[in-house]
Amino acid sequence: MPIAFSRSLRIQYNDLARGSPAILCLPGWCENKTAFWRITHALAKEHRVIALDWRGHGKSAAAGVEFGNEEMVEDAVAVIRASGVGTVVPLCVSHAGWVALELRRRLGERVVRMVALDWIVGPPPPPFRAALLALQDRAHWLAARGELFKLWIADCEVSHVARHIREEMGSYGFEMWARAAREIERAYLKGPPLEVLSRLETSLPLLHLYAQPRDPAYLAFQQEFARAHKWFQVQRIEGRSHFPALEAPDAVAQAILSFVNAGQRRAGPLAK
Repeated sequence: MPIAFSRSLRIQYNDLARGSPAILCLPGWCENKTAFWRITHALAKEHRVIALDWRGHGKSAAAGVEFGNEEMVEDAVAVIRASGVGTVVPLCVSHAGWVALELRRRLGERVVRMVALDWIVGPPPPPFRAALLALQDRAHWLAARGELFKLWIADCEVSHVARHIREEMGSYGFEMWARAAREIERAYLKGPPLEVLSRLETSLPLLHLYAQPRDPAYLAFQQEFARAHKWFQVQRIEGRSHFPALEAPDAVAQAILSFVNAGQRRAGPLAK
């Protein structure tokens, strides 16, 4: 398996197929690149697909020191550099989207599009903010994580979704969950993701695929935003859990390929 070095730390990644733009799979906090295992081969039929493990996650080296979103951006840049890709489309689980936004700032139009999976793209609701605080408290973090797990699994009947949450994400302890909560909390101080995207000097086409929450008002909010901002698209995937790429991989892969390929058609041959 290929390895990149991010300030001497080994960052392990998978690299499938060839082509440009490459789809760069960025897992969320406290999960590994296995979050993409049910869609990578479908995507690789048409695009190069790279999926990484963050430092301290999966098969990458542990940092041994404190780190946050800034260092995760360095990990992603190291993988982009080591793999030799030109243009990329970040495919982000939830709050890995903040890393993708910084990649756009650093790399400019080499980041040609972005796909976010189940991200809170509007103002975070009060219960979510309360969960972030509880995850940073040693006395309450485990109960807070348990409540999140219940919410994320919901009544999903797909067994590997529950295993991913309980066994993989559940393998990370207080330090990593507290770090995740701290960094997510800091990120939202910049504003909700759609607001932050609106402030970019040049627009970044974004597709948001999500299954939670099922509240029609959340979809209506995004559809209204999309009507006013042509660079944004939203699609609610028919699923129950927080992980549509695991629960409904065919629908997710098809939506991603349509979005990425549409960008190539608009850009023309020079996009390659």
